[in-house]
Amino acid sequence: MENTNSDITANNEPPPVDAGNSNGNGGNNGTGYKLPQKVAVLYTDAKREYFPTEALYITEQDAEKEANIITSYIEKLGIECRALPADLNLIDNLKEFKPEMVFNLVYSVKGSDYSAATVPAILDFLEIPYTGADFFGYAFNTDKFLVKEVLQRAGIPVPHYQLFTTPNDPIDYNLRFPLISKLNEVHCGVEITKDSISENEKHLRERLKYLITTYKQPVVVEEFIAGREVTAILLEGLNKKVYLGEKMFFNPDEKYNFVTFEEQWLGESNAATFKYEKFDDPVIREYVKRAFDATRMYDYAKFDIRIDQSGRYYFIDANCNPAFGPKIMDVALSSILSIYGISFYEILRRLINNTLYGSQPDPRTVSLNGLMAVGSLSIYKNQNNNPMGQQNDNLNLSDS
Repeated sequence: MENTNSDITANNEPPPVDAGNSNGNGGNNGTGYKLPQKVAVLYTDAKREYFPTEALYITEQDAEKEANIITSYIEKLGIECRALPADLNLIDNLKEFKPEMVFNLVYSVKGSDYSAATVPAILDFLEIPYTGADFFGYAFNTDKFLVKEVLQRAGIPVPHYQLFTTPNDPIDYNLRFPLISKLNEVHCGVEITKDSISENEKHLRERLKYLITTYKQPVVVEEFIAGREVTAILLEGLNKKVYLGEKMFFNPDEKYNFVTFEEQWLGESNAATFKYEKFDDPVIREYVKRAFDATRMYDYAKFDIRIDQSGRYYFIDANCNPAFGPKIMDVALSSILSIYGISFYEILRRLINNTLYGSQPDPRTVSLNGLMAVGSLSIYKNQNNNPMGQQNDNLNLSDS
């Protein structure tokens, strides 16, 4: 899910000293818990024809390659591992391989982000443990507007925002320029460019018209917060730990400093734009834990926070199942944890622990997921036919 233009074919982290046997029949994960013998890595079946724009395809085009890299790390733990695409053969392949758990790295199904929520539903139906958000949490977190609503109600600060379903919607009087426009149902920085910033209504209307017409979905518009930017990674491993990294931009004099889609996906590496440095703030850590629970995330998550010149915090983005992989894949999770001395092998161990031995999900969620899985294969018949915001109709905020 991140820029992988650099050479990432080699596994350049040393193997863990407590890995199991090469046949997958031994070892533990360094905590006394037994490692699974079989693990599957599920990834997006990315074909160009599934995606309405080239930008969306670019964010997924390396899904198979990235899954194979992660598979190689898991195999170094002495675990038999197989990478499987989330296509029409997924259920048959899972039944044939019989993994004890799954790393779910599926970010879209036939080009639709929110349809990826059907994958955890299928896994629940098959009773296979998996990493990341469940069906309900994943579907909910694909809607940025709903996430902001829940964060705000949970007492977590967010910028003033508004959901636009047409380019001509009246502008909320609370909004103050400059404003930044974001697709409501798409992550990965798609259409986050220098042109995303609007300093006046005329430009905003033009931007809204382009986004809504092109992507056939609503747009979230929020106040742009100038200041420092901190990325928070929450990683569960029988408990919740938060790791903070401040983005140190190499061109701090930019009028609007943020990472654009071009810098994230079309450059050689994020390292050309910024670097992460350790950041410590106990208040942000507590906010992150609260946000994680309020938005129904599991195992790991990423949050982006802006700090304005007065020291006020604003949560500007929340990602369940964020881009996953070792540091050589240039993903925020491993890049930030590496500055805390945590290797990708340790990340894998913690997620295995939490998935197999951590707290069990709410039985209401498992029941809902199992029922929804029955109709999940309809996503292959109804590709891109949902009207704007239709997925919201199945969300019950009282259960979040």
